[in-house]
Amino acid sequence: MTLAAHAPVLRQQLLAWWEAHGRRHPEQKPWMVCVHGGRFGGTEPLDPYPIWVAEVMLQQTQLQVVLPYWRRWMAAFPSLELLAAAEEHDVLLLWQGLGYYARARRLHQGARQLREAAAAPGGSTTDPWPRALEGWLALPGIGRSTAGSILSSAFDLPHPILDGNVKRVLARLIASPRPPARQLKGLWQLSELLLDPQRPRAFNQALMDLGATLCTPRNPSCGACPWRGHCAAYASGAPAAYPVKDAPRELPFQVIGVGVVRNGAGEVLIDQRLNEGLLGGLWEFPGGKQEPGEPIVATIERELREELAIEAEVGEELISLEHAYSHKRLRFVVHLCTWLSGEPQPLASQQVRWVRPEQLEEFPFPAANARIIAALQARLGLEPGRAAHAGRSAA
Repeated sequence: MTLAAHAPVLRQQLLAWWEAHGRRHPEQKPWMVCVHGGRFGGTEPLDPYPIWVAEVMLQQTQLQVVLPYWRRWMAAFPSLELLAAAEEHDVLLLWQGLGYYARARRLHQGARQLREAAAAPGGSTTDPWPRALEGWLALPGIGRSTAGSILSSAFDLPHPILDGNVKRVLARLIASPRPPARQLKGLWQLSELLLDPQRPRAFNQALMDLGATLCTPRNPSCGACPWRGHCAAYASGAPAAYPVKDAPRELPFQVIGVGVVRNGAGEVLIDQRLNEGLLGGLWEFPGGKQEPGEPIVATIERELREELAIEAEVGEELISLEHAYSHKRLRFVVHLCTWLSGEPQPLASQQVRWVRPEQLEEFPFPAANARIIAALQARLGLEPGRAAHAGRSAA
């Protein structure tokens, strides 16, 4: 029999497992709650705003990491209107440590886009939320899976999803011989085929929970899986061999020279990155890539001259640290510097600013820079603030 013929049974098995073992308690997914505050169960609409925030945070980040950030976000920006009215600086500061900062900027942009659409002729200021896939896809940073998850979670509408957990579950279910990235069309079709049209919200939540709790990347708990009897990867005897992976590629490695520049008043020079790329809009200590054969002191001197139009004396090393992104590995070699001449100019950034060392935690920094701040505060004998521990989360 085909999976299409088994679909009703698969739905029933998954939902029965989820009713008993899924992450259904409000403490586990506080955005999935009814108006009265209890766990969701019926078809009543849920508030789309906290669901949208959670779904964007959950892109590239695990649930347990997201939870405290989501709670702080909802305390600071409890409504679409307050988020739309917020300053980008405050949005990025609240996101600090969660990584992939473009997500925060896109949430902020999306809130303003929804507010503008609601205020336009034909819009609704009391209900600005799209009910169609196209409406969500029009928002920055929202792809088909995130849009489908929001629509099914908030409104119980039958839209399939295909996040990382679901890709893994479905690839194992059929023992796909190709990596999920090369099988997207087929996996989308399978997700749509299996989706329970009567209970899409519950089914999609169950599918994500199955991948997150049982069908994990390593050591899947097949003995407790409701789909064990239908799973081709389990039948193969090597379920952890799926999904098939491409051969790993070696990440490029770069050395970055960084200058912590101080003036005669003891202030530190920082600059704000342009609003583009992974870390757009964040603040950082100035610096740049070391050229082949270039001493790191010369790198820092050159970067300060090229990016800020200043001359500085490069002093002792403050800290050296390594940081890995999804596409490259970096080693930051950080030196204390003394400003000599030149008015700092934002030649390669949005703006530059002299700040007191104890004020650094008031600015959103990437995780690697947060470790630099901690080292600087320790060197100066200052009490470490939030910035000292922000780097413990993924960048």
